[in-house]
Amino acid sequence: MANIGIGNVLQALTGPAAGTEAGQARPAAGGFGAMVREALQDTVDASRQSEAVSAKAVAGKADVTDVVTAVTSAEMALDTVVAVRDRVISAYQEIMRMPI
Repeated sequence: MANIGIGNVLQALTGPAAGTEAGQARPAAGGFGAMVREALQDTVDASRQSEAVSAKAVAGKADVTDVVTAVTSAEMALDTVVAVRDRVISAYQEIMRMPI
């Protein structure tokens, strides 16, 4: 049985690395990997916005409602990414348990 790790699964989801063989299949441009990358970028953006609004609140330039809204948005985005990660790992583990 081949040695398949989580890194290989993530590489398969997000696309081939530089220097891969030309004969290997490449995922479609708008595939699952692109969706995962976009979700991760949205999560990072929400976190940065939350930090910026929190900094403004500390300086007295933002409303508490804006802070709560930004933090809640960042938390929901992170929870979504964690849930997707958990499902991917669960699916990977289930595939690895399948008999060949």
